[in-house]
Amino acid sequence: MKSLSIKEINAIVQGELVGNTTELIVGPEQLDRASRSHISFVGNTKYIPLWETSKASAAIVNENLSIEPGENRALIKVKNADLAMAKLLEAFNPPSPQFDYEIHPTAVVDSSAKIGEGCKIGAGCYIGKNVILEDNVLVYPNVTIMDDTKIGKHTIIWSGTVIRERTEIGSYCIFHTNVSIGADGFGYRPSDDGRGLVKIPQIGNVIIGNAVEIGSNSCVDRGKFSATIIGDGCKIDNLVQIGHNSILGRSCIMAGHSGLAGSVTLGDGVIIGGSASINDHTTIHSGATVGAGSGVVSDVAAGKTVLGYPACDSREMLRQWVALRKLAKK
Repeated sequence: MKSLSIKEINAIVQGELVGNTTELIVGPEQLDRASRSHISFVGNTKYIPLWETSKASAAIVNENLSIEPGENRALIKVKNADLAMAKLLEAFNPPSPQFDYEIHPTAVVDSSAKIGEGCKIGAGCYIGKNVILEDNVLVYPNVTIMDDTKIGKHTIIWSGTVIRERTEIGSYCIFHTNVSIGADGFGYRPSDDGRGLVKIPQIGNVIIGNAVEIGSNSCVDRGKFSATIIGDGCKIDNLVQIGHNSILGRSCIMAGHSGLAGSVTLGDGVIIGGSASINDHTTIHSGATVGAGSGVVSDVAAGKTVLGYPACDSREMLRQWVALRKLAKK
């Protein structure tokens, strides 16, 4: 088990050490669950009472908080406790599962595929015709990568993921378990005789930029024509649906259970809260935020925060909710 002294931890997070502890730290933990061998963090005044009763020997705290370490306890004061804790979590991060083979004997790799240096392909994988894996791509067991797909260097693909044909993926991406990339978009029209539905062919593809992370069981559908595009640095949570021909700018965030219908456009830095839904052909401009559970049916201006169903300016929606509560009490 890895253990670090408080001075070694401070060297990692580069903060101001207040107090001291002789305890060796074996990892981070929540304040109310920590033991003497743990370090925790305090990023808000409401958690200060928990520090006073916690068994943790150390904590990373925001420098603007008034808090004392106590006997044989230490604080590391930083500008942002969350970001500092991220550095510490990286230091304590256990190693990923190891590959015994560069290409497992049970993997099926088409002879036309180009596999870069340092790639690892796990058991039960399928790599199709003309697939290109650049250097140091990790493909964990039971992943399917269909024909004519290109994947950039240092991308990690976890088990159960299916990447359909003609997909283009950048470098340093992470796809968690059971992600679906490039399945058919959801396109149907009533038949001429009115007795059924006609499936609209989806002949486009998916293009994903660099440093994109997509959570487990999320789906990115390919375009009806042209491409569904995920910009550099986007972070997609678990159980998210991204419809055909949607375009995400740089560094967008989509929380769990949220979804984009077809042909939605997100500008740079857009944040979509959990369980929010965005109507088709809607544009949410750069820097806007959509609150959790909201339903967006019209365009959202840059930098604006919207909330509710149908979504409107968050301040207006909060006033409506207050008014409704007052009516309910009459």
